[in-house]
Amino acid sequence: MIDVYSWPTPNGHKVHIMLEACGLELGRDWQVHPINIGAGDQFKPEFLAISPNNKIPAIVDSDGPDGQPISLFESGAILWYLAQKTGQCLPATERGRWQVMQWLMFQMGGLGPMLGQAHHFRIYAPEKIEYGIQRYTNEAKRLYRVMDTALSDSAYIGSPEFSVADIAIFPWLRSWQNQGIDWADYPRLKDWFDRISARADVQRGVQVLADLRKPLTDDKTRAVLFGQGDPKAKA
Repeated sequence: MIDVYSWPTPNGHKVHIMLEACGLELGRDWQVHPINIGAGDQFKPEFLAISPNNKIPAIVDSDGPDGQPISLFESGAILWYLAQKTGQCLPATERGRWQVMQWLMFQMGGLGPMLGQAHHFRIYAPEKIEYGIQRYTNEAKRLYRVMDTALSDSAYIGSPEFSVADIAIFPWLRSWQNQGIDWADYPRLKDWFDRISARADVQRGVQVLADLRKPLTDDKTRAVLFGQGDPKAKA
């Protein structure tokens, strides 16, 4: 059994989708434990023991590579682990795997952080800072162009077949409106997005914990999420 500690965010959805795409069934092969990041659950000692960076998602696999339990944090590492464990969502050749790996790193190191900043400055920041809005909106558009161009050479991101790279990228693009994106500017990427959205495993994955997520409407939740840390910590 794989225990998944998560919340319905893009990074959480990445792992939920990956589990479904690998043929692992919720309730049979894995179970999910909600970590309410708005309430500060990510700062609890039991969660920090498996995710020292106090970020979701994290997993504990009771049947690790040596038959012993293994815990993992960082969504990209979790995706790669699950792909290797199941033999799913990865190209068959070493060359193909490296081509997919670079796009997984693209999502982890660039796409996720930059789109996250676009969300923050455009939607959540208490002050509308025009420089921040323009800086990250423009970077979002640049990254969308990179992906749109990449899809001129293959049906999926970095591969002719659906892979871990598509799974990593897709959840971040579901909030395209918050990023200042007009799909008309990225026709190949829009076609890819629609094809990924239509997959049954993806649809199951994005529904995991979805009913628990609420709009950010109070200052306390914003403070926990945006840099003030554990709400129970003493100064």
